[in-house]
Amino acid sequence: MSLFDDVLDDSSFAPEQFGPQEGFAGTLLAASACDGHIADEEVGTLVTTLGRMKMYQNVPPHKFNSMMDRLLGILKRGGPEKLIASAIPAVPPELRETVFANCCDIVLADGVVEADEKEFIDDLMIKLELDNTRAKTIVQVMVFKNQG
Repeated sequence: MSLFDDVLDDSSFAPEQFGPQEGFAGTLLAASACDGHIADEEVGTLVTTLGRMKMYQNVPPHKFNSMMDRLLGILKRGGPEKLIASAIPAVPPELRETVFANCCDIVLADGVVEADEKEFIDDLMIKLELDNTRAKTIVQVMVFKNQG
């Protein structure tokens, strides 16, 4: 136990809850970093994906950058596991398959799917409460998309 734990209320440093935009972007960022590094191709896919989505179109650049800085800070301090733990609950049910598909796309972006990335996608399916058959179909489609 830290000396600060005795003096400070734990809630004084509790992070703000994520909204849908942070939840979605945080999940994609965690997918980018799940193998221990973020490849340029993964960053490109993440930025392109978020830029195309309606929920980010009216976000001013300074607010978007601030959100990404916050997400990166959580990632740096706690790793992809901590980021995903905060992000998943904020992803709306109607976007769970969408975020899963985009995470698959990010994992495939650099052309190599490492063991850590496979494990991340398997765990993500469970955390998003997706049907196994449906998730497998999504993975197959994303593999087809990224061939060649």
